Amino acid sequence: MSTANRGVVYKGAGQVAVESIPYPELALGNRKCQHGVILKVVTTNICGSDQHMVRGRTTAPEGLVLGHEITGIVIEAGRDVEFIKPGDLVSVPFNIACGRCRNCKEGQTGICLNVNPARPGAAYGYVDMGGWSGGQTDYVMVPYADFNLLKFPDADQAMEKIRDLTLLSDIFPTGFHGCVTAGVGPGSTVYIAGAGPVGLAAAVSAQLLGAACVIVGDMVEERLAQARSFGCETIDLTQDGDMADKIEVILGEREVDAFVDCVGFEAHACGCNHGKEAPATVLNSAMSLTRAGGQIGIPGLYVTEDPGAADEAAKQGALSMRFGQGWAKSHSFHTGQCPVMKYHRPLMQAILFDKVKIADAVNVQMITLDEAPKGYADFDGGAAKKFVMDPHGSVAA
Repeated sequence: MSTANRGVVYKGAGQVAVESIPYPELALGNRKCQHGVILKVVTTNICGSDQHMVRGRTTAPEGLVLGHEITGIVIEAGRDVEFIKPGDLVSVPFNIACGRCRNCKEGQTGICLNVNPARPGAAYGYVDMGGWSGGQTDYVMVPYADFNLLKFPDADQAMEKIRDLTLLSDIFPTGFHGCVTAGVGPGSTVYIAGAGPVGLAAAVSAQLLGAACVIVGDMVEERLAQARSFGCETIDLTQDGDMADKIEVILGEREVDAFVDCVGFEAHACGCNHGKEAPATVLNSAMSLTRAGGQIGIPGLYVTEDPGAADEAAKQGALSMRFGQGWAKSHSFHTGQCPVMKYHRPLMQAILFDKVKIADAVNVQMITLDEAPKGYADFDGGAAKKFVMDPHGSVAA
């Protein structure tokens, strides 16, 4: 077995490179990790959250191995792994969770208390998320394997649908979670802020949940066209005009039942000011456009520190929100990382039984690991694609 390994490494603002990195070990620092496995990575995806780091908008250290969306084959298992076996094809939730703490036992695996000494919650290859090595690599180590991993029931069938199943590690559950926490159900009218991969995943999730009308807003026409390709209504946010007026043209009403923020802290103003950052604009729009008593799901990332922010308050994660409006309208807000394990098995079943075509919705494009720097650049340029890397050249494009 080869012990050579490569990974996508953050080199500083605007720069990533594919470099040789150490082969993973079944170890946590100086002690053995007998509950872990080593995976040969089959597919690994570029996430919008990765772009925040690569743009220099976080405190990510140079040298960080990136990647938290991982699907792979088990090639080695620790002594204490009982139910996952070498040869299993598995999806890896981006949340690292121990399965033992109070939050994990309550299903809140996005805020595990034992896997990050700095704060609740951990993820592979991400700033402030526990220092775990990322999975945009040839090989990666996954701890607490029996608890964390989702085994595909038939590996051959899974490989036929790998373009869809690779999205179970993050963006499909995250988009779905945004809709669930926004209260989307049969007959709902829904506004999705942002038509990046998570926004598109949220839009198709809203349809899966039975929404009557899904409206997607973005500033990139290519992304809006992608949303329209599977039946969404769209709003071009570069155009001037009152948002409620635009909603009314589509619905006959000026508010929606449910609002999902898939943009996060790098949001921009709308209309003639669309080139100017306004980090609270989506949150304020959510309160304006959601009906009284409605719910707002916020899977879009907000950070505690943003060194690239335009003002000192935003650099500390302090945003200028009109929160009184949300209070007056009795809105419910739900934030934080998606607890992937809450959703990944039923969403896997939806894929395997052809109830959803998530790869088509988010426009998956397969690339090699060596093409990662170009994939990052294209993604940052607003491409209406979800870039999925195949490190070993085993997946047909």
